Formats: sequence, structure tokens, C-alpha cells
Amino acid sequence: MAAEVLTIDEREVQEEKVMDVILGVAKGISKSGEGGLIVIAERADIDGLFETHYPQFTTAYPVTEKGMNVVLEKLATIDGSVLITPRGELVAFGARLLRSTTLPGFGTRHAAASGITESLPNATAILISEESSWIKVFQKGSIVLEMDSSEVNPNVMEKVATFLTRGDTALLAAAFLSIVVLPVAPQSIVYIGGAYLIVKSTFETISSLLKGIDSA
Repeated sequence: MAAEVLTIDEREVQEEKVMDVILGVAKGISKSGEGGLIVIAERADIDGLFETHYPQFTTAYPVTEKGMNVVLEKLATIDGSVLITPRGELVAFGARLLRSTTLPGFGTRHAAASGITESLPNATAILISEESSWIKVFQKGSIVLEMDSSEVNPNVMEKVATFLTRGDTALLAAAFLSIVVLPVAPQSIVYIGGAYLIVKSTFETISSLLKGIDSA
């Protein structure tokens, strides 16, 4: 059977759904107190940049299928990385990435997340820290977003997923302009290319300020 051909819009929607599922899985891992690393990259791009140390299995179901989030959460807690295509296809699990960039003060997961996204500019790595339980999203070798495990409005998470897949800060900021921004500690503010994304576990919401209006 021929592979389904998607339009650009359909592909973007699918990739956003995959990102949304993975962020949800990351929150589940964070709540459990475990760590993990999930990398989203094209199969052709990441081929040859990892090694596996466990027997692998394949599945025809993308991570957006019902119940696959549970499978992904279990695989992500195995030592190594889970590799997923932007359409949600499982490439490998328990994988050792062959690209790393040392980050002073951080461990091998951070080095792998930074290194693989630096080597593959279109890749995204979602790291769940076992030590702090924080979720860190890497793109182009740097952290572009941090959040904790608290539940937030699904619509807000959809906008975050859209930002991470399209890189459009306007889409993210527009969704948050009407949210009341509350005082937060400086360490709770993450700078994202033109917007401040604030993760508030106490109020279980994410607020955003466009650069330049935070002093208003």
C-alpha cells in the first residue's frame, strides 16, 4: 500500500500533535521522579548517529495512537534515548547518541541533548531531569524551554507544541497576552527568542510576556 501523502498543513498539524503527546509523556515521567531523553528527528538525519544496546521492536502505530503514550513513557525511562520521527514513528529506544556537547555542571543526558540538536538543526530533544524533575527542551544545541510537571491548560500546551514545531513566537505570545502575569522568581523565567515563558507550578499556568512590555 502506498504511503499517505500529506499536505504541508496536514504535516504541520501531525507534527504538533506528536510534540503535544511527547510533552505530556515528559510530564508523566517527571511526576514519577524518573529521568529520560526523547529526541525528535528525521530517520534519515539521525541514522548513523546512535547505537542501541537492547533488542529492538517495530510498530506501525505512531505515538499519537491511543495507548502509545504509555508505551513511550516506559521506553523513555530505559537507559539511553528514545528516537521518534516528527510524524511519531518509533525509530529506536535505549539508544546511545554519538554526538554530545559537554555542559559544565550537567550530566550525560544534557550533553547528549545539546550535542544531537547542535548536529541536527531540525531536531528537538526533550530531557527530563531525574535530579530536579524539570523538563528541558533543546533545539540547535540550546535550551529553548523549561517547565515542571504541573498540569496546565491543554490549549496552552497546544500553543507550546506549535511554537516548538514551527518556531513562531508570535503564535505562542498571542495566546498568552490576556493572561495575568504574576511576580515570579528570576530563576522561573525562561527566555525564548523574543518572549518570556514563565512556568508557574503554584498557579498551574504558563504566562508569557512579549519583550518590552514586562515593565508596563
